[in-house]
Amino acid sequence: MARFAGFVGRFLVRTGALVLGIIAGLFGIFSALVVLLFGGLGDVVDAEGAEGVYGSAIGAFSFGILRLLGAALALAKPRVAAALMVVSAVGITISISMFALIAAPLFLIAAALAFFGRH
Repeated sequence: MARFAGFVGRFLVRTGALVLGIIAGLFGIFSALVVLLFGGLGDVVDAEGAEGVYGSAIGAFSFGILRLLGAALALAKPRVAAALMVVSAVGITISISMFALIAAPLFLIAAALAFFGRH
């Protein structure tokens, strides 16, 4: 019976990593769209350096997609999923800094859930 309880616990932790990862990925993509919106507004009013925001937004969008991929792998391959989540958390934090305040901690929590739910 204890073995069954351990399996259920691992499954619930991995499922939590999956759900939290999907939510974090959607927040990451939303943050990238907000950065893209601000970059577009800066470009319209001819703000200096507004062109550089587009590259940051594309990078953040890519890390959001990578994060969703990591969330999808949380049940089958938790180590790979945790690695993808950590890489995307660091990447989105570097690319859009303050706009990643919601997404990056969720990425890291989901990565920890996937990694520690592997046994």
